[in-house]
Amino acid sequence: MLTRRELGGLGAALSLAAIGGCAPASGLVPMPGALDLDDLERRTFQWFWDTGNAANGLVPDRWPSKSFCSIAAVGFALNTYAIGAERGWITRAEARDRTLTTLRFFATAPQGPAASGVTGHRGFFYHFIDMDKGHRFETTELSSIDTVLLLAGILFAAQYYDRADSAETEIRRLARVINDRVDWPWMLGTGPYVSMGWNPEKGFIASQWDRYNEATLLYLLALGSPSYPIDPRVWTRYTRMFDLSWGDHFGERHLHFPPMFGHQYSHVWVDFRGIRDPWLRAHDLDLFDNSRRATRAQRNYALANPGKWTGYGADCWGLTACDGPGDFKTDIGGATREFFSYSARGPGDRDDGTLAPTALVGSIAFEPELVTAALSAIHRRYGAAIYGQYGFLDAFNPTLSEPLPGQALLHGRIIPGLCWVDNDYLGIDQGPIVAMIANHRDDFVWKHMRGCRPLVDGLRRAGFTGGWLDRAA
Repeated sequence: MLTRRELGGLGAALSLAAIGGCAPASGLVPMPGALDLDDLERRTFQWFWDTGNAANGLVPDRWPSKSFCSIAAVGFALNTYAIGAERGWITRAEARDRTLTTLRFFATAPQGPAASGVTGHRGFFYHFIDMDKGHRFETTELSSIDTVLLLAGILFAAQYYDRADSAETEIRRLARVINDRVDWPWMLGTGPYVSMGWNPEKGFIASQWDRYNEATLLYLLALGSPSYPIDPRVWTRYTRMFDLSWGDHFGERHLHFPPMFGHQYSHVWVDFRGIRDPWLRAHDLDLFDNSRRATRAQRNYALANPGKWTGYGADCWGLTACDGPGDFKTDIGGATREFFSYSARGPGDRDDGTLAPTALVGSIAFEPELVTAALSAIHRRYGAAIYGQYGFLDAFNPTLSEPLPGQALLHGRIIPGLCWVDNDYLGIDQGPIVAMIANHRDDFVWKHMRGCRPLVDGLRRAGFTGGWLDRAA
């Protein structure tokens, strides 16, 4: 836990007594100056370190609300521990031991087709599991994408912990065990694409990964599996569907996916700069540049502000999947406005005026000047309302700045005259903040993953060439 001295620099603007980082409205003050990225990175790292279960390595989906574990959040956490060690916030031994605990849990957790009492099946893991035993939470699905986000963190750990001592050697061994047993052809189900998941009650989920989004990482690890790879023709089939997303969107020609996380998650682990597959070569594009264009498109959308939401502009933007005020309609300024709870928001798609700082910070490597300007602006404007003990709270909404009589909000609260703000931090939104700041600084996650054999094999089987990939062993 950070001490008050370590949290210094923001002074009375912070109220540590309020776990969400919000002081009483009368005590809120703007925060002068630019946002300190070191401070943000440290606070966000500390969220994972403090809230994770040190006995088994599981990380909550959200906090401080009582929560189950999100396996994707665990994958992000594994990056974060190494970053903490590199920055000197914890020792390498502390990071190694928490990582080893995590991998031991997933390597030995029960698998099988039963509806309860197991953590996964055929190498995949349930989207949500309980924080103590790690068994399936209620009727959640066996998730292909969340398993991939966990696997990516595990494979990163295998690259980072490269020393000859017994603990780091075991991390590398367990990472191979966990990755090698994932049965990717099985998750194709009835095909022709990888299914989004499976559950023992109904079988495979009908929805498949058939559009451009965060599934690029999923397909690359499925192609590069050393034991159960999918056929490279699946990638060719998948990228043909990119044509449905390609075009001019909000002033930028790019592969469009409305929520920003779809342009960020794969990039947490994969350095796409200068490497291209056949589809990308035909369009004179790489996926890093595509995410840069998507970042600019979000800013352009905020400048245009077709929904006339309060606060949107050149230095206040960022739409992605995040918490929201609740599912309701209300009258504001003579107009009926509709709001949502947790939802995947994007330009023109379920936009209800709710902004998520992770949508900005997760894009810092793509457009550092635009992102840092916006981060500093919202940091100054909204101060301790949105920035607290563990960095930025998940989401805020400047349009909801006055109390709504009789209206119950699912999460968060309205700070009169300022904004609605979430109470919670979400693991899958905290994770890209730490990792992408580290990638922006010194390619930290990227440079380790360039030596990851399953990823390198997957990229090559998908037809990627160029840049660092041509130099990889």
